Amino acid sequence: MEVLTSVILTAFVAYVGAWYFGMVEGNFALLLFLATVVTGIFWLAERFYFWPRRQQQAAALEAQALKRHEELGKLGIARVDGDVTQAKKDMLLQPWWLDWTAGLFPVIIAVFLLRSFLFEPFKIPSGSMIPTLLVGDLILVNKFHYGIRLPVINSKITEGTAPQRGDVMVFRYPPKPSLDYIKRVVGVPGDEVAYLNKRLSINGKVIETNALPEFFDEDAMRYFRQFEERLGDSKHGLLNDDSRPAFVPGAQEFEFKGNCRYSVEGVVCKVPEGHYFMMGDNRDNSLDSRYWGFVPDKNIVGKAFFVWMNFGNLKRIGSFN
Repeated sequence: MEVLTSVILTAFVAYVGAWYFGMVEGNFALLLFLATVVTGIFWLAERFYFWPRRQQQAAALEAQALKRHEELGKLGIARVDGDVTQAKKDMLLQPWWLDWTAGLFPVIIAVFLLRSFLFEPFKIPSGSMIPTLLVGDLILVNKFHYGIRLPVINSKITEGTAPQRGDVMVFRYPPKPSLDYIKRVVGVPGDEVAYLNKRLSINGKVIETNALPEFFDEDAMRYFRQFEERLGDSKHGLLNDDSRPAFVPGAQEFEFKGNCRYSVEGVVCKVPEGHYFMMGDNRDNSLDSRYWGFVPDKNIVGKAFFVWMNFGNLKRIGSFN
C-alpha cells in the first residue's frame, strides 16, 4: 500500500505541477472530485479494515504481555522489563500513507461539498467589470441560486431562480469551457439586445443612464467617463472610453451568430432560448457576448454577490449587488 499511495500522490503532484507551468490544461473541479474519491476509498479502508486490524494487533500484544507477566509471576518474578503501553500507542498510530489520504478526507470532502453546491471563491483577473469589480477582488459565487448542478459535468438537478437582467454571473467561457468568465446579464432568452453608438437598448427601449463623476483607473493611469445604469432591479456603474469606436472589431464565429446584425454603429442580437447575452461594465474594455456570442444555460456556474477580500484595498470588502 505504501508503494501504491506513493504513486497516487506523485501523480497528483505531477498534474498540479504541469498545470502550474502551463504544460496541461487544468480542471480544478475534476481534480478535487478525484481527490475526494481517492481519499474517501482510503478512509473507508482505514475505518473498516486497517484500524480494526491495528486494534486487534494491539489487543494481541497486550494479551501476550499479560500472559508473559502471569507466567513470570508464577516463577516469583514480580517486575517485568518493557512497557507495553507505548508499544500499543505506536501500533495504533496511522502510517504516513494513511495519514496523507484517509486523514485528509474530512477536509477534502468538506471543501468539495462547499465549493460544488454552496459557495465558490473566484479572483477577478481583468478590468472588464470595472467599476463594479476591480482587478484583485476575491469574490464569492452562489452555486445554488440558479439551481444546483452536479460537479465536473455541470448538469442541473434543481431549477433554482432564472438569471435576471442585471445579475453578475460566473459562467464557463463558451469558446473554451475550461475557463471561467464573469460578466453582467444584459439579455435573457427572447430579448432583442442592441448596443448602438454605445447606448444599450433592450426590446426597443433605451436603458437610461445618469452621468457620474469620472472614474480614475489606477492601472491605466487615466480617467474614464462613468455612468449609472439600471437593469431590472439593480443599479450599477459602467465606463465608456471615448477613444474606442462604437463598432465591434473582430467578432468571432459562434453558434446563433445569425441572430446578430453588426454595423459601424455596433450590434443588435436576438437572444435564443436557453441562452444569455453578457456584457462587462467596462464597456469598451470587455470581450463579451458582442465578440464571442451567447452563454448557454449549461455553462452557468453561479451568481456573484460578495467581495470577501482585496489585499490591496480592504474597503472593497462587502456586497456589490
